[in-house]
Amino acid sequence: MIDEAKELGINISRACEQGLEKQVSEERARRWLEENRAALQASNEWVEKNGLPLEEFRLF
Repeated sequence: MIDEAKELGINISRACEQGLEKQVSEERARRWLEENRAALQASNEWVEKNGLPLEEFRLF
């Protein structure tokens, strides 16, 4: 695969860096959701029970 990338003129180190950036971002997002799952669930339950705050002022 590296040989083919070189033949195509792909900057291998940059491609690797972009791949790592994507994976790090996805893992951070996954962990954030996991760590905040209870708070998100509680917030969603509150909105289901009480409606959106300031909903009466919405124009749509």
